[in-house]
Amino acid sequence: MSADDRQRRVAVVTGGASGIGYALAARFAADGMDVALGDIEAAALEVAVARLADQAPGVRVLGVRTDVSSRADVDALMGAAVDAFDRIDMVCANAGVETGGRFLDVDETAWRWLMDVNYFGALHTAQAALPALERSGDGHLVFTGSLASFATGTPFMMPYCATKMAVLAVAESLEIELRASGSNVHVHLLAPGPVQSRMIDAERNAPAGVTINEDGARREAMECFRARQSAHGLPAEDVAALVAEAVATDSFYVLPHPDSATAALERRLAWMRTGEAPPVRVAGS
Repeated sequence: MSADDRQRRVAVVTGGASGIGYALAARFAADGMDVALGDIEAAALEVAVARLADQAPGVRVLGVRTDVSSRADVDALMGAAVDAFDRIDMVCANAGVETGGRFLDVDETAWRWLMDVNYFGALHTAQAALPALERSGDGHLVFTGSLASFATGTPFMMPYCATKMAVLAVAESLEIELRASGSNVHVHLLAPGPVQSRMIDAERNAPAGVTINEDGARREAMECFRARQSAHGLPAEDVAALVAEAVATDSFYVLPHPDSATAALERRLAWMRTGEAPPVRVAGS
């Protein structure tokens, strides 16, 4: 490894084979960073690594199949990145999945799957990455939350909302802890609304033994979300650009849909102040 290679900054992205994850990796590579991609889909990961290497000649790209629900897998991803590139400067805890349905119809296995990936996956990634990020001298840790981190009012999305609110709590609390301790690692929370990605098809990766709810209400809600994503979803590349800007300015919140995020918080404040619950939102609205 040359001296120039050792000085080049390095990014690690989970859920990096598609959607927001791939767009983040492509943006970092375009900015001259070496990139390590982690993803649970081995075939998609292989394609993503080859595509990224073609898009960014001269940038080193590593792919490691990673199930973020496994701390051992995440440790292996970080270890492989350090072994290959000698350092880690940027980590995106981006991998996530989605499922839902009526509260009493969502099986416990589905709840545990979302908690394992969305919450524990983010937790594992942060814990495994922080030592290397501290050593970099200017480390950045990006959690992918959602508008659901602030808004719970859409029917049939309770497991997803619960996990993304938990990610918000971890990200905010960790940022406060790191600032209090004088750390040189900066935390960022990405909280998008609809984005052009395969998130809505996340159930394709449900492990054996996870029971996915297939009732009519759930299917109708998913079709509404699919239509909303098609009509209003932001290109993942635009979201990645906002993350790059937030990292450059050390901004904690990255809000691709700021008006929607603010409206969600205002609805909650009104509920707290008046005791009157917000109106029920129609799925997909």
